[in-house]
Amino acid sequence: MNLNTAMIPDDRLMPAQAAAVRALIAVAGADRVATDVPLSALGRWRIGGPADIVVTPADAAALGRVLAVIEDLELPRVIIGDGSNLLFDDAGFRGVIVRIGRALGEFELREDGIVDAGAGLWVPTFVRRVIDAGLSGAVHAIGIPGTLGGLVTMNGGSQRRGIGENVVHVDAFDRHGQAHRLDHEALAYSYRASRLQHGDLVVTSVRLRFSPGDRQAMHREARSILRARREKFPKVRANCGSVFVSDPKLYDLIGPPGMAIERAGLKGKAIGGAQLSPDHANFIVNNGGARAQDVLALIRIARDRVAELSGIRMDAEVRHLAPDGTMRPAHQVADHIHVAQYQGT
Repeated sequence: MNLNTAMIPDDRLMPAQAAAVRALIAVAGADRVATDVPLSALGRWRIGGPADIVVTPADAAALGRVLAVIEDLELPRVIIGDGSNLLFDDAGFRGVIVRIGRALGEFELREDGIVDAGAGLWVPTFVRRVIDAGLSGAVHAIGIPGTLGGLVTMNGGSQRRGIGENVVHVDAFDRHGQAHRLDHEALAYSYRASRLQHGDLVVTSVRLRFSPGDRQAMHREARSILRARREKFPKVRANCGSVFVSDPKLYDLIGPPGMAIERAGLKGKAIGGAQLSPDHANFIVNNGGARAQDVLALIRIARDRVAELSGIRMDAEVRHLAPDGTMRPAHQVADHIHVAQYQGT
């Protein structure tokens, strides 16, 4: 997606913003810096107000320089990939969004099933390349939208598997633009979680190890997964993927979150432009003009109703970005939404 770049800061910018834009242009290039960018254009939900500044570094070295400038200027900053698991606030973000784009999308096959890949690589592309190399272990992620950096950070996957089981090490920058390498043990992987979610490190690349597999069988499995997703998941309408994390206790009692929401009578429920999808209730779709508040209200109502049914409160895997840069699981924000006006709608 092309953004309107900030070749020269204009008179609409505050002096501090203009200085920040100049400093970022100096290390990233004028064509890599944009101002007053609608976050609805950056996230898969197509929701969110404007961000003051967006930077898309051309390579890992530029990313390091950008992070150092942001830290020196003490600017609020958030790192995003494809924005597939983020809910941007209606009020936008007063700081710098750093996008890890396709420029950091390298892929290198090494010996003994080792793969080196960049954080900006599109996950389905990454999986197909692994399969084409005759390597087994990545097929479960074939249908996940987003970048590899986000997948590695969230320990994403499907079929209750996570990519973390294949990670050897991750290369990342800290807030100051200093490089670090974290091995598998240091990443502290657990179900849909890792140390990377709770620190200030920004993934630039990852090394993974896979086992040999039957290429044709893996391609068949990948096609089967994609076909099932097309039949089961929302079609066309903007969404962020699964909203709630599968809880083993809930799964044993009722089933996955989508089934629990359906059992609670909420499948298809709409608030404003947002709706618990009629295709799959663990997806919230944007039917047009949805606001972050609409989504948060649906999350709150779904949590409350499923808790009444099962005694278990579902946690959201999607994260909410506040205007001040605070990033939290969306259910923590939704719990403060007053939903009385929505009950019975």
